[in-house]
Amino acid sequence: MSTPRLFHDAALAEGAEIPGTPAQAHHLGTVLRRGAGDEVAVFNARDGEFAATIAHLRKDRCAFALGARQRGAAAEPDLRLVVAAIKRDAMDWIVEKATELGVSVIQPVMTRRSIVDRVNLDRLAAIARGAAEQCERLSVPEVRAALPLHAALDAWDGTPLLVAAERRGALPIRHVAAGMRLPCGWLVGPEGGFEGGELDDAMRRPFVTAVALGPRILRAETAAVAGLAVLQALAGDWDVS
Repeated sequence: MSTPRLFHDAALAEGAEIPGTPAQAHHLGTVLRRGAGDEVAVFNARDGEFAATIAHLRKDRCAFALGARQRGAAAEPDLRLVVAAIKRDAMDWIVEKATELGVSVIQPVMTRRSIVDRVNLDRLAAIARGAAEQCERLSVPEVRAALPLHAALDAWDGTPLLVAAERRGALPIRHVAAGMRLPCGWLVGPEGGFEGGELDDAMRRPFVTAVALGPRILRAETAAVAGLAVLQALAGDWDVS
């Protein structure tokens, strides 16, 4: 039986006892059928990962007794995803897989062809946290509140941002990514793609480069994951053992 990993943003130190959340108590007791004395691991990006035991567990309350640190804090890739808000199931899947692929920030954006008018930030943050617990990373990506596309671009800090633009005659992503190193961002539009004016506005920004993902038109969620995988392979941390 595998040891559950639990993200906790409190200061972590050997010998400390820290409270868990009601959601963690429910998951441990009701879903995993664990109890007091059972082993868990508690982690965050600032302090690392610690062996721990469940000090006590009730229906909606729990606490963890921290043992020895198993992993120290380590630098993680600064790979950011800017993605048009799409239907809930597909958006949930994007957040889960982007977390597994090591993204640091997920920025939903609203575009002219977006078919949803809001995203559930708490839900997406919980999905990111659960995916981080499963994939053994130490950090949980920051899921930001949705912004209009132009506002997200206006607020961008100048980090290189690649945009999926198959119909613009752009260079294949591997030709651009092979000469890059993180940090960088990956921008993906909604089903049906960006409108021409949106792409024109994006391409006027000096930090934006259009790239193509091959001869086939991909669904938004496929493009998000495919691009992140290429960037991690060519410019990210996939060559680190």
